[in-house]
Amino acid sequence: MSVRYPRPLRPGDRIGVTSPSSGVPNELRKRLDVAIHDVEDRGYEVVVGRCMDGSGHVSAPAADRARELMSMLTDPDIRAVVPPWGGETAIDLLPLLDWDRLRDAEPTWLVGFSDMSTIITPLTLLAGTATVHGNNLMDTPYRVPEGLLSWLDIAAAPRGHRFTQASPNRYRATGWDDYRAHPEVREYTLDTPGRWTRLDSERDVEVEGRLIGGCIEMLCNLTGTAYLDVSAFAQAESPEGLLVYVEAGGDDAFAICRNLHGMRLAGFFDTANAVLVARTSAPGTDSLTQHQAVLDALGPLNVPIIADVECGHVPPYLPIVNGARGRVVHTSTRSELIQTLD
Repeated sequence: MSVRYPRPLRPGDRIGVTSPSSGVPNELRKRLDVAIHDVEDRGYEVVVGRCMDGSGHVSAPAADRARELMSMLTDPDIRAVVPPWGGETAIDLLPLLDWDRLRDAEPTWLVGFSDMSTIITPLTLLAGTATVHGNNLMDTPYRVPEGLLSWLDIAAAPRGHRFTQASPNRYRATGWDDYRAHPEVREYTLDTPGRWTRLDSERDVEVEGRLIGGCIEMLCNLTGTAYLDVSAFAQAESPEGLLVYVEAGGDDAFAICRNLHGMRLAGFFDTANAVLVARTSAPGTDSLTQHQAVLDALGPLNVPIIADVECGHVPPYLPIVNGARGRVVHTSTRSELIQTLD
């Protein structure tokens, strides 16, 4: 198996919208409409599925969500699939998806983060399909800060394309945008300066490997299952090693520490040349910060650990392509991730 890159998006292509996890409450439908119209303004046709109900924690029964996702991912007329956002229990879809069919189908871009890690990371590991860990649909209307890209930019790039994203050195530390009151908001509030932070050392870093990763709270539940065999993926696709990235969505430092220990013991980081850790607003505890939790669990790897990367729940968003070749550079004056769709 080699990494399969979906055909680049072109004007006129169809993009599917479905909710494999949580749907959209009625009071947030105006924001959904804004996001859809913005994608249409880029020249794409948007196809909205039936699994969109936001009255509960999932948009529809698992069988319906799996069926709709499979339909979109195997429809040759749909070139990308993006959810409105994540959720909580997308894990119930995994045994219902036809992985053989996904391996045989022409690859389609699947985008998202948070609970979508439960699906996009296994899709890369099991089917060899490159996926985008990045902005969900509801985030898409935001203007992209200098140095970063939108998932739409990446999905439109040809195979072999190399692109660099650099930290804008600012992030949002307080509050959030109220989509009920301001459904058309398009400007990030980046109110705090902040750079990437190497946790294990103060030395410069320049390291390469294929990229794989996702949300800690979601992926930790897949360790030891067939859906998260990172070692087999590395052996087949990147024997020189991986660049592994992780992000904490909201669990406190004790939970993140335990989860990362468990993932390490299960072999998730065995082939990592470096670990990228997203900036998080998740709480620390009286005796353990989020940075300390990461270092406690992953320090024994003896590889560079770079934290406060823009690939998590704290805006802005640095999209990462699961399966792409990556090179991370971090010095006192430069922090960037170079990705190649190869």
